[in-house]
Amino acid sequence: MPTARDSHLQHISNRFNSDLGKLKEDLLAMGEVVEQQLQDALKALINNDGELGAAVKLRDKAVDAMELTIDEEAQRIIVTRQPTASDLRLVMAVVKMVADIERIGDEAKKIAKLATALAEEGKAPQGYLEVRHLGVHVGRMVRDALDAFSKFDMQKALVVMKEDDAVDNEYRSATRAVMTFMMEDPRSISGCLNIMWVLRALERIGDHAGNICEHVIFMVEGTDVRHAPMAVAEKVVEKPQQM
Repeated sequence: MPTARDSHLQHISNRFNSDLGKLKEDLLAMGEVVEQQLQDALKALINNDGELGAAVKLRDKAVDAMELTIDEEAQRIIVTRQPTASDLRLVMAVVKMVADIERIGDEAKKIAKLATALAEEGKAPQGYLEVRHLGVHVGRMVRDALDAFSKFDMQKALVVMKEDDAVDNEYRSATRAVMTFMMEDPRSISGCLNIMWVLRALERIGDHAGNICEHVIFMVEGTDVRHAPMAVAEKVVEKPQQM
């Protein structure tokens, strides 16, 4: 039985394929760059690698340029193609997703800056274990969110959205641990404060991954689940797909 997801795939294949297909590919390419930014920023932090941190910061300009290019492509498609229904939803969802992806890149840049600062201090503060665990979690969320978009997979998008509560809990636990380190050793306050900012950046990245998945559901089903209870998103995803 054909589904809304199948309809999107057909549109990518048959209706102004070169325009919509390129828009999708460019968004995924930008997502890959930002995902690598995050991985490298965390690697720079954990390994006290200031040079890698500096390299991550320099990549931010390329991400900004990709954002502008995708926005221009989307505007051109709307003006020249005048897409309707699901095609228009795809274009609008991409415009919204690209903003979240760019912000993930911004948060990765913040982590890279903090990594460089900590590397210059020379001594690794407490809290790296907590950063590593949260970083793996949100990194997986970003990867799965992009995969959900690539496959128009609402089920996978919903799974990522449900991870938000777990990330919030992990963030709160990690910040409590770092605060304990500061109280036990006042000399660690400066470094631990930087780690707190890293944890905050990671928590925000998880939020942006969830936002991307909300846009995936809108793109496929046409229902805006932003700011709605999780039960609403579940109902949208699990209802039988129309012919």
